[in-house]
Amino acid sequence: MTVNRRDTILMALASAGATLTAMTAAAQPAATPTRSRWGKTVEGQRRADLGNGTYLNPVLAGDRPDPNILKDGDDYYAAFSSFLYYPGVPIWHSRDLVNWTPLTAALKTPIGNVWALDIAKHDGRYFIYIPVLDDNDPGRALKTFVIHAPSMKGPWSEPIDMHLDGHIDPGHAFGEDGKRYLFFNGGSRVQLSDDGLSAVGKPDHVYGGWPIPQDWVIEGFALEGPKLTRRGEYFYMFSGQGGTAGPPTSHMVVVARSRSIHGPWENCPHNPIVRTVSRDEPWWSRGHATAIEGPDGQWWMVYHGYENGLRTLGRQMLLEPFEWTADGWPRASGGDLSRPLRKPGNAVGAHGQPLSGFGPDAIGKKLTFWAPRPGYLDRARIAGNALTLTGQGTGPADASPLLFVAGDRSYDIRVEVELQGAAQAGLLLFYNEKLFCGLGVGTEKLHAWRIGQEERWPAGAPIDTRRLFLRLVNDEEVVTFYHSRDGRTWTKERSVEVAGYNHNVADGFLSLRPGLYATEGGTAVFRNLTYRALEGVSDAVRP
Repeated sequence: MTVNRRDTILMALASAGATLTAMTAAAQPAATPTRSRWGKTVEGQRRADLGNGTYLNPVLAGDRPDPNILKDGDDYYAAFSSFLYYPGVPIWHSRDLVNWTPLTAALKTPIGNVWALDIAKHDGRYFIYIPVLDDNDPGRALKTFVIHAPSMKGPWSEPIDMHLDGHIDPGHAFGEDGKRYLFFNGGSRVQLSDDGLSAVGKPDHVYGGWPIPQDWVIEGFALEGPKLTRRGEYFYMFSGQGGTAGPPTSHMVVVARSRSIHGPWENCPHNPIVRTVSRDEPWWSRGHATAIEGPDGQWWMVYHGYENGLRTLGRQMLLEPFEWTADGWPRASGGDLSRPLRKPGNAVGAHGQPLSGFGPDAIGKKLTFWAPRPGYLDRARIAGNALTLTGQGTGPADASPLLFVAGDRSYDIRVEVELQGAAQAGLLLFYNEKLFCGLGVGTEKLHAWRIGQEERWPAGAPIDTRRLFLRLVNDEEVVTFYHSRDGRTWTKERSVEVAGYNHNVADGFLSLRPGLYATEGGTAVFRNLTYRALEGVSDAVRP
């Protein structure tokens, strides 16, 4: 997808919508965070829960774009945009909105570029509404699919084409009339059939958004991400505006309410209730919020944002409390999120997942293929904590690498690679098929990659082995690659600066993800994958 194509689509969608005293002291202990103030979980990965009744954002580190939350009794489920990563639509579970663990990936069949989606429950069944950009069908570039299941664990149905074209960011709601509805970007809405699997009639335009002041520095109007909740006599619509990336001050959360699902919608006098107002804040481009009641009865917003100066990590999941004012409007109370906040409730649970090793359920829960072809799951076989990957393509760009999300500012990754046949295989940091860096083992030499191209000056070092250990150290976007014959004594190959490997440069809304690749001509066996989070340079330079 090119920048021009993406801009054309979003400008057209945005134009449809354009036709028309924060509380902090009680919520924030007076502590100044540093990079080491997060809690720690497996492998030193950062954890929001500080173990003393407070948490420090992000609640789910790494690329968790467009979070959508479903409260189901005492359980909370989160799902995210999955773009061209498959298995897609990752689902995570929590009991306290702070500690999260992966549950499954709901979408196995590649159907295109999956954007911001929505989870719903009705009559004991679960639904996920999925907008897709399909560049292979220019006549219907934007489509809406739905999948359903008896449990959030699945099994999930095959995707059903709802023939709702030209819309993104669905938000499910039940009206006072007992009917089901989907709201979309640009302020449109359509009624659903009672089974939730098709539309009744055509979408109507029902909301024009909040008028953004002309002198604000934003990416665009971009009314999107409507998430609806009902409280008392009102329906509340939480929407994103301003653009999801671009300048740090672009994205925001706006709220409108109505006594009827059919409108009219009145804008909140406190709009925007969330916005990054300065590039000096710790979180940029904050928006796309779901309002959710916590286990303690307090209300919270879950939304995404970029970490200041670390766009390569993608949009991370943030949690902020809000209050309902006397006149029935939401007012955010978390401030700029630079300090710990009090947790919702007292529960403490597991968080995250190990990134080391190859467990039997690694594909989907941890590892995902980039832009895979049909039958892609047959390429990977895991046995005895080793991954055998059948090669594809001529290099990382068309090899459909296996990738995972890393949420730490700095980390050390090591893996053993053994070639079988004429394949090339290696260790990557991958943004998309045009922007990646890495180190690969070939039949006669190492292959070094930078800015999506193989380096020739200098070329990769000659080798006389088909089994080698590879390592990368990412020290806050300065990456160094190493190789070793025994996994103990390391030879530095080269270093790369990767701060520009992000959406504002390359488009696509993606993140820079570690991963593994193998090219056609054979297979590669990966063993002893290890991940370790680092605190900074002093740790990063240690062998």
